[in-house]
Amino acid sequence: MIQITETIEIDEKDIGIRPIYASGPGGQHINKNMTAIQLHFDITRIRGLSSEVQQRLIGLGGSRVNNDKHLVITARRYRSQERNRCDAFKRLFDLIRKATEIPKPRLKKSRSKAFHKARVAIKRHRGEKKRLRQRVAGDD
Repeated sequence: MIQITETIEIDEKDIGIRPIYASGPGGQHINKNMTAIQLHFDITRIRGLSSEVQQRLIGLGGSRVNNDKHLVITARRYRSQERNRCDAFKRLFDLIRKATEIPKPRLKKSRSKAFHKARVAIKRHRGEKKRLRQRVAGDD
């Protein structure tokens, strides 16, 4: 078991790791070795995860989460497979920790009547300036 927070833990068997060929520069090295790592993880299998946190995790995962609620993380930043494996695990754990944080609710700010009056006055003044710049209708 991998302990992520006090209440959340993941079984190592639930994480699928698959080496893949990395794209990008690297010459012959890139064609011979599978250095990139693709990590597959079923979000519904995390122990101690409430449905709200699951939904936040799915939202944070974005396009990395498929219809089956599997999170797919591809790590190809480094040239060694071991460093990419560590990077993929770190990114998974960071994503789960971030999903456990409760977002601050957005406070709707209402503007005062004086603010609205001033804004409308400024707009009216600007419109008047532009109207005065136009051609006058009998000025041919």
